[in-house]
Amino acid sequence: MRISVVDVGSNTVRLAVADARDGAPLPVHTAKRRLRLAEEVDGERRLGPRAVERIVEAVGDACAEAGRWGSDEPFAFATAIVRDAPNRDEVLRAVEEGTGARLRVLPGEVEAELTFLAARRWMGWRAGPLGVLDIGGGTLEVAFGRGRLPDFAISLPLGARRLTREHLSGADVPTEAELKELRRYVRHSLRDVAARVRWEGPVTMTATSRTFTQLARLCGAPAGRHGPFVGRTLTRKALRSAVGRLAALPAARRAELPGISAPRASQSLAGALVGHTAMKLMNIRELTICPWAIREGILLRRIEGDKDWWYGEPRQTPAGAKLRLAGR
Repeated sequence: MRISVVDVGSNTVRLAVADARDGAPLPVHTAKRRLRLAEEVDGERRLGPRAVERIVEAVGDACAEAGRWGSDEPFAFATAIVRDAPNRDEVLRAVEEGTGARLRVLPGEVEAELTFLAARRWMGWRAGPLGVLDIGGGTLEVAFGRGRLPDFAISLPLGARRLTREHLSGADVPTEAELKELRRYVRHSLRDVAARVRWEGPVTMTATSRTFTQLARLCGAPAGRHGPFVGRTLTRKALRSAVGRLAALPAARRAELPGISAPRASQSLAGALVGHTAMKLMNIRELTICPWAIREGILLRRIEGDKDWWYGEPRQTPAGAKLRLAGR
């Protein structure tokens, strides 16, 4: 069986096609299209007409490409950039009318649950009690569990793009006052979640997402060309130094650093600051970078054979609603 998923994020639309064999999604084809939707959001987080057109076109192209690779209909979903938009219904309706595909919006807590499922499968049972951090453009997901699914999962409005827009001066070198205020805000937002993680005492802490992958590369982890099976870690000490390096440069210069891509350069500092603050408050000295995240979590759900693991009309899913997960 060949399955696929389309992920509409703040910077790119990604397609992943996989063969479902022996209970695991074996990659067959991946593709991405850079949209930079964050640049099309107004002060009220509304996506403009041009952004909606680009989403429709990108989702349609991704679904067609999945079909050319022999996949069934992809599971298409959008992250916080669409979920939090006041005109979310308009975007979802435009995609369905323009492509015939249903674009889902998953509550942040469910994104955390799916990411945990993927990390657990990748890391295996020897990882023991497992914690997962995932920094996206709009949110930070935190999950912890001793089993296959998390014991708790939460989504916080601490995404790298969101914090850059709301607390930093974007392309400019931030002031000491801006950095101090942002740290204070992140510490306050993470206080209760960090206390829970410290109390649980995970044996292994993992990090997923492009933000953490790029930060790990900046801190000396092997480049992506060496493949997913090369071990990659990120220490709190190294990340603290990375925050200083990024804060001393304007966004355009950050893209010259190892691992930092131009589309994510402006938000890399906020991502590093959130990651370091979370590690410090949660008493984490080292993170293991996990190459599997939410897309693989969705593929795993589909492989498990419960076609109804996601339910509900996408335009009627209330913000923060829980999704039914098989086996729970």
